[in-house]
Amino acid sequence: MRLKNRKIIVTAAAQGIGKAVALAFAREGAEVLATDVNSEKIQDLDNINQNLSTSVLDATNKESVEKFCETINEVDILFHAVGFVHHGTILECDSEEFYNSININIYSAYLMSKNLLPKMLKKNKGNIIIVSSAASNVKGAPNRFIYGTTKAALNGFVKAMAADYVKQGIRCNAILPGTVETPSWEGRVAMADDPIQARKDFINRQAMGRLAQPEEIASLAVYLASDESDFVTGTLNLIDGGWTL
Repeated sequence: MRLKNRKIIVTAAAQGIGKAVALAFAREGAEVLATDVNSEKIQDLDNINQNLSTSVLDATNKESVEKFCETINEVDILFHAVGFVHHGTILECDSEEFYNSININIYSAYLMSKNLLPKMLKKNKGNIIIVSSAASNVKGAPNRFIYGTTKAALNGFVKAMAADYVKQGIRCNAILPGTVETPSWEGRVAMADDPIQARKDFINRQAMGRLAQPEEIASLAVYLASDESDFVTGTLNLIDGGWTL
């Protein structure tokens, strides 16, 4: 029960990393509010664990986030996993796709953090964990122009927040996964001309010869959410199976 009595909000919790993390937090005794823009899929988490409740939330919508956060009296941890992977180079990224990626990958983190941080500051203790990516300023990845750009920005976002509030009891860290076997990844593979070969190519590029599982990312998230990491802030935590070696 490493997270007993913690009140945690998880975004993008309907599937993939967010879902695995929400379930892991609940198993560790936290009171978890799992949110997602997908009203049908987020309901799948209802009644799985007595410590877990759900709410529909579009984390990119300012009014929706403000209304949601007004209902939150107390929060210890924000785990923010909202993200979108655009496929393409700069020449294949038009203005609409550019701003859409910024809105989903960066603006959502800004909205959630800005509206929940004051509640943490009242207690002089809080913890914000952002899902970034190894494909960022850490490593350039082909056909990930705006995705890598936004994730690099999130890495700076985390370090800036950590520096600003370290003396006020707030920790802020990022998790930088490599390729994780999630429904989102499956969807991207299915869009390839040859999905079977695309899957093989993805796996062959991995130093360990396999993809990460969402539960492995959740294990790192539990550590960062727990008191075990109480001296850890402003860090970019790679979990990429050696991809960036």
